Amino acid sequence: MSRLKTAGRPYDLVLFGATGFVGELTAEYLAAHAPDGLRWAIAGRSEEKLRRLRDRLTGAAPAPKVGMLVADVSDPGSLRELAGHARVVATTVGPYVRYGDALVAACADAGTDYLDLTGEPEFVDLTYVRHDARARETGARLVHACGFDSVPHDLGVYFTVRQLPEGVPLSVDGFVTVSATFSGGTFASALGQFARGRALRAAAVERRRHEPRLVGRRVLTPTGAPRFAGEVGAWALPLPTVDAQVVRRSAKALDRYGPDFRYRHYAAVRRLPVAVGGVAAVGALVAAAQVPPARRRLSARLAPGQGPSAERRARSWFSVRFVGEGGGRKVFTEVSGGDPGYDETAKMFAEAALCLALDALPPVAGQVTTAVAMGDALIERLRAAGIGFRVAATR
Repeated sequence: MSRLKTAGRPYDLVLFGATGFVGELTAEYLAAHAPDGLRWAIAGRSEEKLRRLRDRLTGAAPAPKVGMLVADVSDPGSLRELAGHARVVATTVGPYVRYGDALVAACADAGTDYLDLTGEPEFVDLTYVRHDARARETGARLVHACGFDSVPHDLGVYFTVRQLPEGVPLSVDGFVTVSATFSGGTFASALGQFARGRALRAAAVERRRHEPRLVGRRVLTPTGAPRFAGEVGAWALPLPTVDAQVVRRSAKALDRYGPDFRYRHYAAVRRLPVAVGGVAAVGALVAAAQVPPARRRLSARLAPGQGPSAERRARSWFSVRFVGEGGGRKVFTEVSGGDPGYDETAKMFAEAALCLALDALPPVAGQVTTAVAMGDALIERLRAAGIGFRVAATR
């Protein structure tokens, strides 16, 4: 489907799940930063909550600039109608493996660009198998992981690679440091993934059956082992998140990553006792997630829709440092910002949605990453919004 065929739709951008915790932060960011003339709307299942949010965003103006659509994940017809009203749909409604598939299907069928905040590898693999081919037919771009998972990591590696020579083997290591808390929705998604190990592996195997093989190039994202990383002065612990998978897909799609590319993804921890304690805590959480009663008790302690206060978020920050090597050159780069899980995630998500809606971008379709779909355009947007992308040193 030509992009011209979506130009006459009522909205350039619809934010679905706008009344949730991150949804409200994203709606507030859009209300403050969307350019004049952007036709956008909030959407969700509660008309009353949507109206209260819209009134707050617009100051209860008689003719609000923000539209409103009622849709429910349990009603596929409402999701098809929503997709047909927008050029871009951004959704915060998770856990996505439970609630996300019908909206991806609707957007793929309608030729509507789709983006979400998922950090769930199973969901990403399932949507590739089910909807990538249809999205390529209609011209829809399906872009997952458009928040802290995985924008700083995907675009950070892309930014680092662009500082290195072309046409040579390249390696990049990423080291994540975070001071922040997380919301009930994030916690629920993590518990769900820990409990679905068999389904996660099955989805990955099914994806490999459908995904074309890379010819003439090699891309690796090994897990690596815990080690002391002298280059960043911290203990490096392998991070089993979706981020490395997203980086791998960007590297496979873009020749700029070179003929032989390797990426390793770590948490950086200064003190060894903290590192050991963190590993033990994650192991205990994974074990508890396998037992339904324990999983329910854990979920009840922090319900979806809850999150840290504005004061706590104001004290939060993140830094992702990258060490890239290739062709006799070594480069140190950093992506950094404030509260990663909420304030900066809302910023990244909103700017990615605006980028898809408004910017001149590469002519791609199907399931694509932020680096492939938006690359330099999104980096420039995020820099202008206060997220740092910098070269710290070169050798």
